[in-house]
Amino acid sequence: MTQTRTRLERGRAALGPALTLVHTGSAPTRAVLTAELGVTRATAGAVAAELELLGLIRVDTRPTVAAGAQGRPSHRLTVDPDGPVVLAAQVHADGFRAALVGLGGSLVATTPGCMTVPADPAHVLGLVVAAGADLLKSTGRVCLGAGLAVPSAVAEPEGTALNPLHLAWPAGAPVREVFAEQVRAHGVTGPGGTPVASFVGNDVNVAALAEHRHGAGRGAQHLLVVATGHRGVGGALVLDGRLHTGSSGLALEVGHLTVNPEGGRPCHCGSRGCLDVEVDPLAFLEAAGRVPGPEVSLLDQSAALLREEYDDPSVRVAAETLVDRLGLGLAGLVNVLNPDRIALGGLHRRLFEADPERLRAVVADRSLWGRSGSVPILACGLDHNSLVGAAELAWQPVLDDPLGALSV
Repeated sequence: MTQTRTRLERGRAALGPALTLVHTGSAPTRAVLTAELGVTRATAGAVAAELELLGLIRVDTRPTVAAGAQGRPSHRLTVDPDGPVVLAAQVHADGFRAALVGLGGSLVATTPGCMTVPADPAHVLGLVVAAGADLLKSTGRVCLGAGLAVPSAVAEPEGTALNPLHLAWPAGAPVREVFAEQVRAHGVTGPGGTPVASFVGNDVNVAALAEHRHGAGRGAQHLLVVATGHRGVGGALVLDGRLHTGSSGLALEVGHLTVNPEGGRPCHCGSRGCLDVEVDPLAFLEAAGRVPGPEVSLLDQSAALLREEYDDPSVRVAAETLVDRLGLGLAGLVNVLNPDRIALGGLHRRLFEADPERLRAVVADRSLWGRSGSVPILACGLDHNSLVGAAELAWQPVLDDPLGALSV
């Protein structure tokens, strides 16, 4: 009896690590799962079967054999495409977006909303949760949690937005509390009929988490992500697989590195020439001599300009100016943090893709580590990575204890 109980306890303890391995694509087969968990084939098989019974993964017991392959093929493991989802939400300077995200970072459904975000967080959070609730109703999927990404440093564990600079929200807005209230008000419930748990994070922080698990940062030990979305610039660092948020959630406010001290734009922080105001979509449009329009977001306007008018001398010069300033900021971060990979998101991703060698040269020339050995710079690999990252916050309790999360 004791041996049987011990075996069952060991198997349950392995459910979370096993699901995490499948979720991140790190265990595509049962053989790899066995090796990664350090258990017997029988235990790995039982764990995979339990996760399949829970509706979280699928086990292909009859995989095809590649031509020339030796030995019996191992069972293939994938997340269940029809399994449960979490509600992911993002609020940005030009509106919001809601999505349903499955395991593996897969976007099941998504819907945007464009608006001027009002000063009351409850207004836009009510709209984004309502949009997510409609997606849940139309798809009929089971929801296990809700995650929100916001363009502000988020204090931990309170979940307050400390500096929503590009929103009209007051500093210290209790965003997690308001988000949870809206989740309850719109009837977003889990398998037991109780409101799902709600989580909030900074948009670039959670984007970095998503990129590390599912995108350009997979396999990196120390991943630095720098991105500009609709307004401003953010950064995040993943160390040894864990998001580094500092003592209270405020680490990596990279937008306030000075890159243009002489004649730079005034910044919200009180300084001048910061990344936040020198290398974001508004700065690019103004440098290119374009007047921003209200029809679509600043990010979409900037992306279209790069895509459609890059041969225009004014656009090319503006892009080169922003690339040089971004390179200066990245060089300083490389000197301080010594990452083994840099991933760029939002407009930075598109600027990098337009002239990758120019940016790499600036970083290498202006950083000690860049000179001794280049730090790989990549474009972020996920569309809507902040949404996927918000979903990661909501998935984490399930990854920690799948059986407990689904038994509530």
